[in-house]
Amino acid sequence: MRLPPAIIGLTEEVLREVLRFTGPADVTLSRYFRDHPKLGSRERGVIAEAVYGLLRNKLVYTSFAESGNGPTMRRMTLLGLADAVGADSLGGLSEDETEWLARVAEIDRRLLPAQMRANLPAWLYEKLVARDGEENTLQLADALNTPAPLDLRVNSLKAAREEVIATLAEAPILCEPTPYAPLGLRIIKKPSVQNLPLFKSGAIEVQDEGSQLLAQIVGAKRGEMVVDFCAGAGGKTLALGATMRNTGRLYAFDVSEKRLAKLKPRMARSGLSNIHPVLIAHENDAKVKRLAGKIDRVLVDAPCSGLGTLRRNPDVKWRQTPEAIIEMNAKQTAILSSAARLVKTGGRLVYGTCSLLDEENEAIATHFLATHEDFSLVPMKDVLAEQKIALEMDDYLKLTPHLHHTDGFFAAVFVRKPSSE
Repeated sequence: MRLPPAIIGLTEEVLREVLRFTGPADVTLSRYFRDHPKLGSRERGVIAEAVYGLLRNKLVYTSFAESGNGPTMRRMTLLGLADAVGADSLGGLSEDETEWLARVAEIDRRLLPAQMRANLPAWLYEKLVARDGEENTLQLADALNTPAPLDLRVNSLKAAREEVIATLAEAPILCEPTPYAPLGLRIIKKPSVQNLPLFKSGAIEVQDEGSQLLAQIVGAKRGEMVVDFCAGAGGKTLALGATMRNTGRLYAFDVSEKRLAKLKPRMARSGLSNIHPVLIAHENDAKVKRLAGKIDRVLVDAPCSGLGTLRRNPDVKWRQTPEAIIEMNAKQTAILSSAARLVKTGGRLVYGTCSLLDEENEAIATHFLATHEDFSLVPMKDVLAEQKIALEMDDYLKLTPHLHHTDGFFAAVFVRKPSSE
């Protein structure tokens, strides 16, 4: 079934707004759809898919759009739509446009220059090639430019993974257990889960397997005092609360009231009552200082570039800059240092990001150890063995989409030494 010709103009309109990169693409799209309430779910889906397809393939499509006739933005829009639904589904094309799309479709992309094939900004591509080599970078970029699957976490307080698989099969929704996270499920296609009874009852939450693993390596136990230092909307907080079997005290700190507000309905669904959301002004807030030396485990899922999440947020690679990364590094160092004060002797501190860059990951961990002699690194291979996670790692957790089929994640685990050492 052909799409109405008006879809091309509407997609071009929102694409023009998204490509200004004044904010996240998903926020811009949501606002646009709110302003156009007459758009049906199919039209909204096609427009969003076209925009995201273009963001993933921006360098290639910008190059292709320089050929052909007519306004460049229209040609880029056509490439995004053809990517989403196929050129045959587009109504309102001229004969020239139909021929041009057919010619473009015949181009062998493997013959394009490597950076263009990677569809990464030059600064990021060069940084990754210098570290990993061209072939590995292209494999990583290929995975980053492929839409992420939908991962779920089963709430162990409400259901077992096998039960959820069986219930989803009745929907029918096909899924498979995630290879590493013991409560994870990977959905084969991408249905809407928000209306499922399993979701409404809190038996499942949407959460990438990498994020589930980051929560698991905290190793939170029943009755402990635990802090999720940068809780956000609370995906990892909920995972930690379930691991603690709804006992002890779990503080969810964040500087954003808006993000913490999103945690509250999720808490209500989950059945967890051991979570205490706390709004803080900054990492040195008095509310943080009051808990100094009292906490068994602290998770710092630090603010970062987000470059590990490009499968979901392809606009991030075009919005991020090397200068912003340097600013982020100062913030990461300060937050980790402040969070460390909470940890009691023998307690665990976990630093994590969804970044692929050494300067946000190993460099922060190394600097922390050099400036905090009362902490030592716990090799990740030991933590993974303790948690019975079948992953091969050395000192740090390093997850990537092309090797592990998760978002890009990094984590380091530290322990506070006894004062006699």
